[in-house]
Amino acid sequence: MHFAPYIYFYGRCEEALDFYKAVFGGSYEAMRFAGTPMAAQTAPGFQDKIMHATFTAPGISFMASDGQPGKTIDPEAGNIVLSVATSDVAEGTRIFNALAEGGNVSMPLEKQFWGATFGQLVDRFGNEWMLNIG
Repeated sequence: MHFAPYIYFYGRCEEALDFYKAVFGGSYEAMRFAGTPMAAQTAPGFQDKIMHATFTAPGISFMASDGQPGKTIDPEAGNIVLSVATSDVAEGTRIFNALAEGGNVSMPLEKQFWGATFGQLVDRFGNEWMLNIG
């Protein structure tokens, strides 16, 4: 199992990743909206934005995205989602269901185009989670 923060930069992801690379060293890998099944659901002009990225440096790792167009950073709501990844289907499903108790599922666990099963929710404490099984 792997736990990592997932940070949304709302149109400034590549700029932020380059900044953190300069500060911490390390590197990142990024997938853009263009060329994925999400491209059809993404506004023109947002196609070259980052759909998903991973950043790693000594002692540091996080995931990032530009999020969806039109959404801005709300300092009151934040821009970090907690992410759990596991290859154990039963354990991942158990964790997702436990976190969902008393919360709100925004995306049920479903098979995704990248091959994993994925879901998102807000737990009863208001924390946003994403779970990737596969």
